[in-house]
Amino acid sequence: MPELPEVESVRRQLVPRLVGRRILAAAAQPQRRFSRVGAAAGRRIGAVRRRGKYLLADLDGGAELVMHLGMTGVFRFRGDPDGWTPDAYVRATFTLDDAVLDFRDVRRFGTLAVVAAGDYRGLATLAALGPEPLSDDFDPDRFAAALAASRTPVKPWLLSQRPVAGVGNIYADEALWRARINPHARRIGPARAHALWAAIREVLAAAIEREGTTFRDYRMVNGASGRNADFLVAYGQAGRPCPRCATPLRKVVLAGRGTTYCPRCQRH
Repeated sequence: MPELPEVESVRRQLVPRLVGRRILAAAAQPQRRFSRVGAAAGRRIGAVRRRGKYLLADLDGGAELVMHLGMTGVFRFRGDPDGWTPDAYVRATFTLDDAVLDFRDVRRFGTLAVVAAGDYRGLATLAALGPEPLSDDFDPDRFAAALAASRTPVKPWLLSQRPVAGVGNIYADEALWRARINPHARRIGPARAHALWAAIREVLAAAIEREGTTFRDYRMVNGASGRNADFLVAYGQAGRPCPRCATPLRKVVLAGRGTTYCPRCQRH
C-alpha cells in the first residue's frame, strides 16, 4: 500500500495540474469506498494537500475531495507523453476544463469521497490520524511519552496511525532498524524513543526525495516508478546480511503484517 512518501510524490505531481482547474464532470463506478463523487462536478479545485496517506483537494462551495490510493490506486492524465489510455480498471474519471484525469484501481481498495470541508465522520482512519511526521506537531517528547504509555508492540503501535500519520509497513521496518529497536518491543525508554522519532523523519524524508518505493503497483502521475526500493535495508530483505552486523535479517508475522528485522542489532 502506498505510504506517506508515495502519496506525497503523487500530490506534488497533481498540484500544478489540478489547482485552479474546474471539474466539469465526475463519474465513478458504484462501490463501497466511493461516496458522492459526482458532487465534485462544477466545482473549482483549490489547494491539494496530504494528510497521512490521504490526498485532500479543497473544492469551492465548502467541499473537499478525499482520495486514498488503497493498495493499487493510480491517478493518470489522458494524452500524456507516456501514452496512458484508460482500461477496464479505471474506476472514476474527472473531466477538467483542460484535461481528463482517471483513477485506476485494480483491487478496488481506493477511496474517493466528496465531503463537507473537514467533516471526516465517515472516514474513521482519517479523523483519528496522529501528527504529520515531518511537521513541528510531531514532538519528540510527546512521542516518547505516548510510546512509554503503550503496552502494544511498537510496530503495530506505529501502524495504527495514531502516534504518527503516514507510516506503514515499509517505513516502520526501516525506522525500527535504524533506531535498533525490536518490532516486538513493548517497553522503550526515552533515549530509544527519541532515536525512533528521528529515524522516522529520516527514512520518510529520504524516501520522498527518491519519490517513493515501487515494487509492483505504485506509480506516480507521470507513470514513473519511485527510486527508493534500491535503498531499503530492512523491509523485504529477509535472509540478507544486516548492513551493520552481517547477521541474516529475519522475517516474522507480527499483528498480521510481515516484519523484517535484525535479531542481533534489534534486541528487546
